[in-house]
Amino acid sequence: MQELKGSGSNEMYRLSVRLILSLAASAGLVACGAEAPAEDFAATEPPPIEEVLPVIGPEHHILAFGDSLFAGYNLEEHEGYPEKLQASLRGQGVNARVMDAAVSGETTAAGRQRIAFLLDNLEQRPDLALVELGGNDLLRGITPDQTRENLAAILEELTSRDIPVLLMGMRAPPNMGVEYQEEFDGIYPALAAEFDTALVPFFLESVYDKPELILPDRIHPTAEGIEEIVAATVGSVAAALPNGA
Repeated sequence: MQELKGSGSNEMYRLSVRLILSLAASAGLVACGAEAPAEDFAATEPPPIEEVLPVIGPEHHILAFGDSLFAGYNLEEHEGYPEKLQASLRGQGVNARVMDAAVSGETTAAGRQRIAFLLDNLEQRPDLALVELGGNDLLRGITPDQTRENLAAILEELTSRDIPVLLMGMRAPPNMGVEYQEEFDGIYPALAAEFDTALVPFFLESVYDKPELILPDRIHPTAEGIEEIVAATVGSVAAALPNGA
């Protein structure tokens, strides 16, 4: 089974160190030359510090089950969606641990094949599962009815184990044809209603029309793009946790 990844306190420590160095540099404490004049210090204002709430409450275990959009294609390990999502949740005071169970290139059929095995071998039952699949079905021209059948089987497996789900929706590009686009785009809201799961209508909503946030392959988000997606979806994730967060 693929090793699950979860970012811990080391990332928060590194972020803190970088923030301290940034503040020191802006105040003139880190310099390559003579001391700055006193008036420069008076005119320099430190950058605003984002408030970080204390992490409280029991730990929430979140399973990130998806493809390369979750796995962080061509990004550093700490730059992927699950890792950035965990940092964002914890920054808001939510005691969350996000398990990265994404596989690049995975179709809904492959996800259907491995979901039960994955769940059977987890040390901790997830409090919430994020399901993000379907993009590779589009790239391979898999019919929408097959995609829907596979996603339904994944949701059935999760709900049968009483694991709440947040379904990350995808949309077909116009070049797939109007009929295909309508059928595919309708999969996610229909399944969310059928299985009574939470839904993010379009996972890439915040970046799909911003080429500067997409890698040269025109598919995968950059590190900055991942941050935009996290900012747009973290509220939905927190709300989908049992009893909210």
